[in-house]
Amino acid sequence: MKRFFQSEAGATVLWVVATMVMAAVISPWLYQTGMNLARAAETRELPGILEWLGAACGRSDFGRYFSRALVISAVALLPFLFCRVRAALALASSTCDSCARLSWREALAQVGVGVLVAGVLLWGMGMLLEMVGAYSPRHNPVSFGKVVGKIIVPAVVVPLMEEWLFRGILLGLWLRFARPVAACLLTSLFFAFIHFLKPPEGAGVMDPASMSAGFELLGKILHHFTEPLFFVTDFAALFVVGLILAMARVRTRALWFSIGLHAGWIAAFKGFNLLYRSVENHPSHPWGVGDTLRAGLFPMATLMVTALVCHFVLKRFEPRAKA
Repeated sequence: MKRFFQSEAGATVLWVVATMVMAAVISPWLYQTGMNLARAAETRELPGILEWLGAACGRSDFGRYFSRALVISAVALLPFLFCRVRAALALASSTCDSCARLSWREALAQVGVGVLVAGVLLWGMGMLLEMVGAYSPRHNPVSFGKVVGKIIVPAVVVPLMEEWLFRGILLGLWLRFARPVAACLLTSLFFAFIHFLKPPEGAGVMDPASMSAGFELLGKILHHFTEPLFFVTDFAALFVVGLILAMARVRTRALWFSIGLHAGWIAAFKGFNLLYRSVENHPSHPWGVGDTLRAGLFPMATLMVTALVCHFVLKRFEPRAKA
């Protein structure tokens, strides 16, 4: 255990724990500051940007302040992580070098195939669920601006950032400490945990201004991970997503295929949400599928099919296959 916490992988875990504790400490201060700004915006003439910010602060609940405190804490502590993780920048550089060794045609092929595999299978599942009545079409027209802002931008930016961080740097760190299977499992658990490290819907605290309010909400967040419905329908699905992405990174020794998979999932997920809405009280909810395509046993089954397809498709992109 001591050796683990002295390693780069252990430093990453300590960074996450420190981020949660720091967020719990500073979130009441952020809340009080935001409420003071909101009151000032209502009673005094302030510059336009401050009035807009004050109005936004007034509309936000304590959970939103806690989420922002998590981001602030993670960024503030990141330099300490990189000081401790001496190999992190070298791993990022070596990952980029590995990707750069591929021709642009090979890289585009991996991205394109990944987008098609993930996007087509997820969208197909959505269409099947729409046919059985679990979802119904939205009648509001979708503008081009919404398509760009809600689908294209996230499908490009998020995979590039998250794959570089989770599968490029963090998986590389775990591979230095553990066998590939264990490294993929640990990275995927970490990936799912980080994505759900936010207040559950409807979670609140007795007194947001109390100095213990952040720890009260943090306790509710961690307790949320013990709820069977959440664990089976939400957490497990994202854990499998992380496993598929890690498998693609290990087998191709590059990030392009995992970037494509990630982009395909985001594009299909966001696009389906723009065009369709969940039907309340349908028998498939909540265990079969949740309010979105991200949670439920049907999405889990689709991910299993995706993993099987990727297993065979990745043979084309493995370095040994081209030797």
